[in-house]
This record gives sequence, structure tokens and C-alpha cells, in this order.
Amino acid sequence: MKTYVSISRITLGVIYLIFGLDYFFCFIPYVPHHTGAAEALISGLKGTGYIYPMQKVIQIAAGLSLMFNRYPAFSAVVLFPISLNVLLFHTILVPSGWYMGVILIVPNLFLGYAYRDYYRGMFTAKPVV
Repeated sequence: MKTYVSISRITLGVIYLIFGLDYFFCFIPYVPHHTGAAEALISGLKGTGYIYPMQKVIQIAAGLSLMFNRYPAFSAVVLFPISLNVLLFHTILVPSGWYMGVILIVPNLFLGYAYRDYYRGMFTAKPVV
């Protein structure tokens, strides 16, 4: 189990680090540009001036956190909404890239399962303060 957790953690960390850094340094060449609703969504996020860069900074920080095994349970929770949105974006708006969403969501779900003991406090129905 430890080996699978390490592989999932490092894989997810590297993917998010690379794609987060690519936003700022543009080292991955993109040939196909999105059209229609996909283009409108990305243009809207970039057009706000802060949401897309903030998301990329979160991806970089959480990716490094996963790679260096520092607060990995927290980073998996922080990255889960991003992984889910990548899956939904590539499944609904750009169906040809559905596998990218699967590559992100599967290790993220596995890490959520592996770190489930650390999340018990988050799922308390009526916490006592």
C-alpha cells in the first residue's frame, strides 16, 4: 500500500507541478486551441485576472507538497476540486481529452482513500466546540 501511495502522490504532484509551471513559463507547445464553450470558459477564467493564476499557484504549491511528502493529505483535498473540474471539462466540453481527467482523478481518489484516517474530523456531523 505504501508503494502505491508513493507512486500516486508523486505522479499527481509532478503532473500538477508541470502544468502549473507551464502557465507561467509556456514550455509545453499547444497546437489545438479550444473552441465554443471550452474557449469561453478558459477565456473567462483568464479574463478575471486572478482566478486562473491563483489556481496555477495552488497547483504548483500542492504539487510540491505531494512530491516532498509535506502535508500530503491536505494537498490531496485542495487538489480534488481541480482534478474533478479537469475531468468534467475534458469529459463534457472537450471529450477527446477525457483521459487527462481520469489520469488526475484516479490517483487523487486513491490518495483520499489512503489518507481517510486524517479526514475523519472533517466529516463530523455535529462538532462540539
